[in-house]
Amino acid sequence: MLNINNPVAIACASGGFKTIFIHGVLSALEEANIKADAYASASGSVIPSAWAAISKARESGMKYWLEGLKIYHQTKSMRQVCQGGISYFNTGGGQQLFEPNQPDFYIATSAVTSKEAAEQTQGKQARRLGKKLLVSSAHKDRSWVDEHLKLALFSRGRNDHLVLNQNNFHEVAYASSRMLHNYDMPAWINNQPYIDASYTCVCPALEMVEQGYQTVIAIATEAGNFYRDLFQSQVIPTQYQQVPIRIIQPDINPKDMGVDVFQATPEGLAAVYQHGLDKGREFLA
Repeated sequence: MLNINNPVAIACASGGFKTIFIHGVLSALEEANIKADAYASASGSVIPSAWAAISKARESGMKYWLEGLKIYHQTKSMRQVCQGGISYFNTGGGQQLFEPNQPDFYIATSAVTSKEAAEQTQGKQARRLGKKLLVSSAHKDRSWVDEHLKLALFSRGRNDHLVLNQNNFHEVAYASSRMLHNYDMPAWINNQPYIDASYTCVCPALEMVEQGYQTVIAIATEAGNFYRDLFQSQVIPTQYQQVPIRIIQPDINPKDMGVDVFQATPEGLAAVYQHGLDKGREFLA
């Protein structure tokens, strides 16, 4: 059973279009009037988590994703899908996220820590580097990441983190989603370089334990092992520092239903969203 008397954080994974599964789970929790004390997000889960934080996960539902798919069909650009999704959220309730009575909200990003890497990630070499890092991830080789990146967690609720506010939300949300091989526009926050969260953190579940939440629900976008980062260096455990981490993940990989990170069909989105709803209801049952 979920003990809602303890401080609860919901941590959501990256996954591009596949994060519609997470949106389905969050919608099921919202239906049951379950609202967390904190929502933590990475990359493609930033906006679904933000909808949940303002209690509009179910309301936005498929509409948000079909709008994103429409942008993709028009532009073939995931960068424009991302920016369009952020604008869609800001228009539909962005201000509410920063009202005093709302839950804590976290966005994971990857901070670029060296001048050399800043030039590589924000300049003309970015796409080539991104492809190289995908090859490295297949070999579980984190050497470049360990030398040039660190996880950076932005928060609107805690003073000990990089501050997330209404003025920089667009920058932070975009930076969290910027995969180097696929996004053609650099990502800067307060004039500092950042890239996609998943290079250092696919899902900020352990970070929520470290922030003092006594129950963490971690929502994945894939069946099987749930890894902490793109390089599959560590599996997210079901307990960390004596705190339970309740993992919700699909029974079937979204790709088998017509939804991948950068590709989707309307029928696939509907199927994966429904699967998320079903898994959320199953979790609560």
